[in-house]
Amino acid sequence: MTEEHRFPCSNCGADFRFDPDNGMLVCDHCGNTQEVVARGPWDGGVRELDFKAALQNLLPLQEMEETRVSKCPNCAAEVEFDPDVHAAQCPFCATPVVTDTGTHRHIKPRGLLPFALDEGQARTAMTDWLGGLWFAPNGLQEYARKGRKMTGIYVPYWTFDADTKSAYRGERGTIYYESRTVMRDGKRQTVRVQKIRWRPVSGRVARFFDDVLVLASHSLPRRFTDALEPWDLSSMEPYRPEFLAGFRAEGYQVDLDEGFGEARIKMDRQIERDVKFDIGGDRQRIHQVQTEISNETFKHILLPVWLAAYKYRGKSFRFVVNGRTGRVQGERPWSAWKIAFAVLLGLIVAAGIGYVVAMNQ
Repeated sequence: MTEEHRFPCSNCGADFRFDPDNGMLVCDHCGNTQEVVARGPWDGGVRELDFKAALQNLLPLQEMEETRVSKCPNCAAEVEFDPDVHAAQCPFCATPVVTDTGTHRHIKPRGLLPFALDEGQARTAMTDWLGGLWFAPNGLQEYARKGRKMTGIYVPYWTFDADTKSAYRGERGTIYYESRTVMRDGKRQTVRVQKIRWRPVSGRVARFFDDVLVLASHSLPRRFTDALEPWDLSSMEPYRPEFLAGFRAEGYQVDLDEGFGEARIKMDRQIERDVKFDIGGDRQRIHQVQTEISNETFKHILLPVWLAAYKYRGKSFRFVVNGRTGRVQGERPWSAWKIAFAVLLGLIVAAGIGYVVAMNQ
């Protein structure tokens, strides 16, 4: 069955939307409010799913769903749209798309961080960020202030948990100094020369990894989403579709096994740091690490991002705002005339300083 979530107002029948300010469903037509009520199999917390069972397609059917999505022909983003919407712009790149172009079968989200900032607060954060970019075109800043509204998007992520036990072989280096006599300017001088004494070591380290976060989308550059971190995953709520009322949700494009591969890279980096700490000494060399991993679990989660994609003088600019903290990131625009003016001003100042120095001499 294709999942379609609608939340009609009990007073007037218009659609509710989730209001980040008070954490309730609000009807913009009549002002009626309704609490987000916990219900369904997710009550009681955000639970993990078995990773190996998912790879073998052995997850229970209730963990899967199909949603109607629109796939952007430009950036390939798959975004859920309301059934009664027939045309829109892609929120990631501002390309006109036709909605309801297919379905996306995926693992249901287990948890999410609800939006804490509304559209006005996100826009203020974005314009303040643009205002701090001195070389940004004034026209783009003005266009962003008066342009279309920002879009609230729930971006898909994977989180992974795992137990790891690692056996290693390496060397511990201890710094020591030797005194040597050298000739400098015809005189004998004693100097200290740094040396490192290496000796072989081996051992084991263990670590439990909790909620290793991996972006499950290709729609935004990784440098954008990485810059929005950190996310307070301890405040995550069990997934309930009411939190999505009035917002969009992107379907994941990074498969589960691919996401786990990225998580393993993050885990291996931490394990390497653990091994170096365990080796001790002043310097460390790692020759071999063999890691056993067990009890792998995962979650599909959604994190809130306010997104604006503007076309200015034929070029697209994208800005993203963390829907919880207001942290902003985007494609930095440059104003050619501002840069030229700064260069010219620098040359004038340098010439002035040179003139003053010359006159004093």
